[in-house]
Amino acid sequence: MLLLIFNVGSSLYAIESEHVVEVIPRLAYRQLHQVPEYVAGVFNYRSSIVPVIDLCRLMRGIPSQKYLSTRVMMVSYPQSDGALRYIGLMAERVIETLDKAEADFMDAGIQGQEDSYLGGIMTDKKGLIQRVCLEQLFAAVQFLNTPAGA
Repeated sequence: MLLLIFNVGSSLYAIESEHVVEVIPRLAYRQLHQVPEYVAGVFNYRSSIVPVIDLCRLMRGIPSQKYLSTRVMMVSYPQSDGALRYIGLMAERVIETLDKAEADFMDAGIQGQEDSYLGGIMTDKKGLIQRVCLEQLFAAVQFLNTPAGA
């Protein structure tokens, strides 16, 4: 499977590229009030208002750094009603892909309740890379309700 690799601080993570629509530069977002701190805001993406989750803020409690390589991974996912939704996932150093097999990921041996979206870990010449399971991440941020292409 083809994975998109990114950083949260000094740690490496990966998501399956099949869910990635495109990778775009970090933008200015309309901030929302009374939402979790990890919500960077919303913006107009292809005529849809789309939320952006700052993965650095979600995982470490610290906002993403303003690097040139800080990007937003636009991902789509199906809702229970069958409608396709978009969400932006902001992370640091979103600059490469890696082709690995599902079997390359191993269980970390421990799982927190608040990070149920984090999956197995694999070793690579770059170091340890942990998988982000998008389905569990989408379930964790249930406030999302913008249809793709609406």
